[in-house]
Amino acid sequence: MKKFLLTVISFFVLSGVAMAEDVLSVDRAVSGDVETFFENEGDIEPERSDFEVVNYVLMSSEEGARWAVVTLKNTSTGSRIFQQNQLMALFANGERYSPLKHSRTLKSMETVTFSVSFGKSRFPILEVYTRN
Repeated sequence: MKKFLLTVISFFVLSGVAMAEDVLSVDRAVSGDVETFFENEGDIEPERSDFEVVNYVLMSSEEGARWAVVTLKNTSTGSRIFQQNQLMALFANGERYSPLKHSRTLKSMETVTFSVSFGKSRFPILEVYTRN
């Protein structure tokens, strides 16, 4: 009987931990350029690359997790390695951050879609961009 109770209690504890994870909801999908004019006093920019953001979908959780599903195109005639410092998000308070660790290889002219996390913030993401 004790083993049964311990098993049931463990199940509920572990279920509660699983339910405590951030649940994401879509904020908005973006195609084309978004124009914002926040000052960039620290001149914070993504690293130059041959990647272009085709579009993105912004997601967040009630706990403040910020994610984006990004469609990225390699505009080069050769393979390139995408690294997280080549992508940046502009937040509603004017701050700019690269996503958490992410890397992948894209073939010449290849377009891929993937999800990246920008950590937690009380401010939403307004824009995701690269720099050529």
